[in-house]
This record gives sequence, C-alpha cells and structure tokens, in this order.
Amino acid sequence: MKEKLEALKVEALEKLREVQDPQTLNDLRVKYLGKKGELTEVLRGMGSLSAEERPVIGQVANTVRSAIEEIISAKQEAFQEQETLKRLQAEKVDVTLPGRRLPQGGIHPLNRVIQEIEDIFIGMGYHVAEGPEVETDHYNFEALNLPKNHPARDMQDSFYLTEELLMRTQTSPVQARTMLAMEGEVPVKIICPGKVFRRDDDDATHSFQFHQIEGLVIGPNIRMSDLKGTLQQFVKEMFGPSTGIRLRPSFFPFTEPSVEVDVSCFKCGGHGCRLCKQTGWLEILGAGMVHPKVLEMGGYDPEKYSGFAFGMGVERIAMLKYGIDDIRNFYFNDMGFVKQFRGV
Repeated sequence: MKEKLEALKVEALEKLREVQDPQTLNDLRVKYLGKKGELTEVLRGMGSLSAEERPVIGQVANTVRSAIEEIISAKQEAFQEQETLKRLQAEKVDVTLPGRRLPQGGIHPLNRVIQEIEDIFIGMGYHVAEGPEVETDHYNFEALNLPKNHPARDMQDSFYLTEELLMRTQTSPVQARTMLAMEGEVPVKIICPGKVFRRDDDDATHSFQFHQIEGLVIGPNIRMSDLKGTLQQFVKEMFGPSTGIRLRPSFFPFTEPSVEVDVSCFKCGGHGCRLCKQTGWLEILGAGMVHPKVLEMGGYDPEKYSGFAFGMGVERIAMLKYGIDDIRNFYFNDMGFVKQFRGV
C-alpha cells in the first residue's frame, strides 16, 4: 500500500504541474482528493492492515495529501493573480475623462422656513425650547385651561394612546413645561417648534401631521401692545418691510383676550388678488395674552406677572411664502417639487 501511495503522489504532482487552467485544476483535485477520489480508494484498504502498519501508512497518506494540497493551493493562487491582472487591464480608468458631478442636495422648504422663523425670534432675544411629541393629557390640555370634557377640546380631536397619553395636538405643552421648570423666574422668552398631530381631513390645506411654532413671553407689565409690536417685527422680516398686520377678536382657552392675526397681502400690497381672495389680508396665526389660570398653573402670580403667547402653522407660512397651493406636496417626496427650493 505504501508503494501505491508513493506512485499516486508522483502521478498527481506531475499532472498538477502541467495544469494551465482553473477548471482542469479543480477536476484533478476531485480526482485525487474527492470523496470518491483515488487517495480515498487506496485508504479504504487500511482495514486489512495490521495494527503496527496502520500508523506508518497513515503518516505516508498524510504526507501525500499535504503534497497534493500544497501544489493545488499554489496553482489556485497563481490563477487568481492572473485573473486579477486581466481584470485590472480590462478596467483601466481614463483619468483624462471629465469628472461626474454628484447631485447636490438642498434643505426641505419646511425646514428652511422653520430655520428662518427661529433666526428672526432668536434675533429678538428668544430661546428655542423643545418637548416630547407623546404628551400627557395634563400638559396638552389641563395645564392650558382645557379641563376634561371641555367643549374646546373638540377642535383638536386627537390621537390617544391611553386615556392619559396622546400625540400632542399643539406645541403649547412645551410652554407649560417651561413655566414649571422656570419655577416662577422671569423673564420667560421662548419659541417652541415641532410636529403636532390632529385627526383632520386629508385635503389641500389640512394634514393629520403638521408643524407649529409657538411663542411665550412672561414678565412684569407685559401688554397687548408688546405682542402687536413683536408680531409686526416678525412679519416685516418674514414677508417684507411693507407688510402690515391687523388683529381680530377670537377665542382660545389659554389666552384672554385672544386674537387672530392677519398680514397685508405681500403679493398685491393689500389691493386684492387671487392669493388673498380679493380681501387684501392673509390669516397667518393666533395669539393673545396668557390666561391668568394658565399663569397660575405654571407657577406665576397673575397679580405680579403677565404674558403673551402666539402660535403659527409652519406649513401655512411656507405655502404663503412660496405660493404652494397643496399642503400634501410637502410630504409626497416628489424630487421635482423639492428641487425647486435648492437656491431659494
């Protein structure tokens, strides 16, 4: 059996040295080392050997296997190097070709408007405050003078997770949380940007998810004239220096008195056009003086301090600013739509 193994080694090495392609190499590997290969066939006869001969023949067999595997491995490596060299030669890069410009990204119009509004109010000394999107009923409603079963809650028909947890319907809870965190310190001067959620119609002007930016100022002797002056400065920077505002009486549970705020149409200068529906005015936000009960629940003495608050929908501002007639365009991921705002 030893002679058979030595002869098999000589034969295998001679044939493997002559191999010129990977397929032949693989065929010879199977022929000599496979489960039904010649080396396996020889070793099947070891059962007839004596106990003294088996270790000797086993060692010879291992030597033969190692010699065959070594030359197969060397041949495989050589073929791989040849294949790599051929691929490199075939895939040469022409460095004289002009480079390909990568598509340039841009800021989404909603993020652009949010940043612009934040910059305006930060320039007026405001700080940006944030809070959770999953809110408690207490902060979302009760701390804002909307007790349970209050009819005004119907205006914000909501997504409830439990009886006490819901997706926030406004960013006003951030104001309530900030007041409690300030522990009665003044002044409070914040804006609260973020997503809000309401069960609403899905049409050109409504969405179940949208963005709000609300503002809150608290201090001694804060008056309605301070609110008007602040909003006047904001609209001039947002829509142009000739933009004016008007305040119309309204109702919000957390402010008293409350107002709706309109801006003079920046497209027609207040003369009347399609954008303002011939009225010369565009509604943009709600505002008012902070209700004494809200101040008290936030830890402020309404006899000593007063404040004003305002809130605006970012989508509403963006639609007016850029002449967009369908709120759903902001969320369709239409690249043709988004690309329009790269250089805005």
